[in-house]
Amino acid sequence: MRLALFITCFNDTLFPETGASVVRVLRRLGHEVEFPYDQVCCGQMHFNSGYRRDAVPLVRSFVEAFEGYDAVIVPSGSCTAMVREHSATVARTAGGTLPEGVARVAPKVYELSEFLVDVLGVTDVGAYFPHSVAYHPTCHSLRMLRVGDRPTRLLRAVRGLTLVDLPRAEECCGFGGTFAVKNAPTSAAMGDDKVSAVLESGAQVLCAGDNSCLTHIGGLVSRQHAGVRVLHLADILARTDALPDVPVYRPGLPGASDLVVGHAPGPEATR
Repeated sequence: MRLALFITCFNDTLFPETGASVVRVLRRLGHEVEFPYDQVCCGQMHFNSGYRRDAVPLVRSFVEAFEGYDAVIVPSGSCTAMVREHSATVARTAGGTLPEGVARVAPKVYELSEFLVDVLGVTDVGAYFPHSVAYHPTCHSLRMLRVGDRPTRLLRAVRGLTLVDLPRAEECCGFGGTFAVKNAPTSAAMGDDKVSAVLESGAQVLCAGDNSCLTHIGGLVSRQHAGVRVLHLADILARTDALPDVPVYRPGLPGASDLVVGHAPGPEATR
C-alpha cells in the first residue's frame, strides 16, 4: 500500500514535529509513508470565507499531488473534512475534469485515527506515555467526520496512560479558524469555558486531533499558568519507552533540538 502524508498548513508552519510523529507511528507498524513536496493548502480557509473560486487551484493541486497514492493520512480532522466533504463543491465550480479527480482522490483521504483503526485495524500502536490525558473531540472530527471513539480507543491502548473524562467534551473550543479572528471576544470566552473543563478534569495533558484547536486552548491555558500541556494525538502515539516524553518548548531558543510541541508548563508544573 502506497501511503502519503498531507501535513496541513498549520502543522507545517507551527507543529512540524506532529508530521514526524505520524511517520514514527506508521513505521513502527511496518509502513513507509511518502511526503509529496508539491503539496499545498487544502483550501479550507478560502472555502470557509466564501472565496470558492480562489480555492479551485488548491483543490486541483491536491488532486495532482496525491492521485497516485492508495491512502493519504492527515493529522487534522479539519483539513480531512475539507477534502472529503467540500472539495467536490469547489471542483464543480471549476468544471472540466476536476470533479472526476476529486471523486477519485477524496475517498482515500483519512484522518489519522480513522486510518489506524479502520484501515490498518489496530488500536495498540505500541506507545508508552505515563501521564493522565483528557481528549477534546474537535468539531470537524466529531460532527463532520464522525470519528467517534477511535481516538480514545487508541489512547486507552497506550501503556502508562490514564484517560480521564473531559467535562462538556463536545462543546466547541471557540477556535474555528477565521472565527477566532473575526469574533475574538466570543472565541476567547468559549476557549475559557474549555479551559475550565480541562482543569476540572484534573488531566496533565489535553489531547486532540487538530493542532489548530490545541493552539487556541493551549494559549489560554498558558496565560493561566495552569501547568497543563496540550498535545496532538500523533505526538502521544509516537512516544515509546525509548522516546518517553515530549521535549518542552523553550521560548526564545529555537533550533533543531528544540521540538516545538505543546506549550511550556506554568510555574505549578515545574516545581
